Amino acid sequence: MIIQNSLHSLNEGMSARVVRLDNEGSMRRRLQDIGLIEGTRVLCLQRSPSGDPIAYLIRGAVIALREEDSSKVLVEAI
Repeated sequence: MIIQNSLHSLNEGMSARVVRLDNEGSMRRRLQDIGLIEGTRVLCLQRSPSGDPIAYLIRGAVIALREEDSSKVLVEAI
């Protein structure tokens, strides 16, 4: 059984693979442009002191995403 969670639920140091984007409109397109597509591996690097945003390693680039956006990216643990 594969457990799926949102990208936002990853703890620092955890890796996951993108399953689906539930974002809409321009934000969906932006996430796809930075490489968040089905099958992409993502590593949670660091949470800000307040917990939002969170820095992720996505295809060799460090990207910070807000909870509003990362909670709509469905991932499975690696």
